[in-house]
Amino acid sequence: MRADQILQPTHEGLYCIPGDFHIDPLRPVHRALITHGHGDHARAGHGSVLATAQTLDIMAIRYGEDFTASRQIADGPVRIGTTTVSFHPAGHILGSAQIAIQPDKGPKIVVSGDYCRRANPVCAPYEPVSCDVFVTEATFGLPVFRHPDPMQEMSRLLASMAEFPDRPHLIGAYALGKAQHVIALARRAGIDGPIAIHGALQRLCDYHQAQGIDLGPLIPATAADMPSQLVVAPPSAFSSPWVQRFRDPVIGFASGWMQVRARARQRGVELPLVISDHVDWPQVTQTIRQLNPSEVWITHGAEEGLMRWCALNGFAARPLRLVGYEEEPE
Repeated sequence: MRADQILQPTHEGLYCIPGDFHIDPLRPVHRALITHGHGDHARAGHGSVLATAQTLDIMAIRYGEDFTASRQIADGPVRIGTTTVSFHPAGHILGSAQIAIQPDKGPKIVVSGDYCRRANPVCAPYEPVSCDVFVTEATFGLPVFRHPDPMQEMSRLLASMAEFPDRPHLIGAYALGKAQHVIALARRAGIDGPIAIHGALQRLCDYHQAQGIDLGPLIPATAADMPSQLVVAPPSAFSSPWVQRFRDPVIGFASGWMQVRARARQRGVELPLVISDHVDWPQVTQTIRQLNPSEVWITHGAEEGLMRWCALNGFAARPLRLVGYEEEPE
């Protein structure tokens, strides 16, 4: 059985034929396997959902306890149809996983979802999984994207806070994963006092703390006489009246896209912080070399750039041209 007889792109998303399930489907389906809790991968309304315990918890926080009719924790190999599936850490956000599909007959396929090779203090590290077919994202799949050490970016934040001690520093970071990542990095950089957070971050930060991830003291950004110079908020807050409560703030944004200066200017970002939870160009090419799969399938992002690299380096590759992902800020 060929790989394209096992896994195929459809309007709903990737569909496994011998298992009769979808991975990160874009529309409600009867059986969904979910790689992680970001809204462009995890949607409510499926008949059943198989995911890591943390991803299921996150989906319940975001969508309510009734986000699916049936849920199952992926805590080991699971038999579905004529396939065996297993979940392996992706290093992207808390609970994120790659999904390995081993049919009874045919090649082993690993769907990586969104993944990152750089150590992240708020989630388990990426685990290489040998396979015949590797399905990879290419969000930053161009040679120009080479993300710096995140602690280097934290040093820039601390330097700005020292230079402008009377100006609050508002850092835009996506509510799930990136916000907690930024807070944890700030702690490692030596910020021990209270960090203020937008209300939209509270429940997800509380969940990370409950999972044993120490984010230190957090206070509401709306607190009277707020004793914190550092404020973390979702990007949407910066286009709302909420931001007007702060006097002469330094506006920052934490994203791999901040390497593109035009994007920072468009957002009015004074302090761009290049902090990403995705693989950059060296990481994605390193991963392909390390796994040495027979085929590379590219789900979304800079497909053509990675396709070209694969061709030049002897890897058979194909673009899946899936749409509907990357809808949320990186």
